[in-house]
Amino acid sequence: MAAYVIADVRGIRDAAALVEYRRGNTESVARHGGRFLVRGGEATLLEGTWDTLRMVVAEFPDSAAARGWYESGDYAPLKALRQEASDTNIILLEGTS
Repeated sequence: MAAYVIADVRGIRDAAALVEYRRGNTESVARHGGRFLVRGGEATLLEGTWDTLRMVVAEFPDSAAARGWYESGDYAPLKALRQEASDTNIILLEGTS
């Protein structure tokens, strides 16, 4: 069953570092069988309150692959870079059919 990693960027401290992060993360996600479905773009609030700067959605074959990416040694330095450069909420969502 597919799994999705959803990142909700709430604040940016270092935009240049995030450009570097995106470059490295594209390769890291692909190495773990993932692909990006959404990377930024205009977000339109339809209901409720949600104050976001940027949304990212990546699809993985399953939760194990998504967790494998998030907990991997190749992603660890990128994760540290992102955490220093931004305030981001990240969730893992399992797909259903």
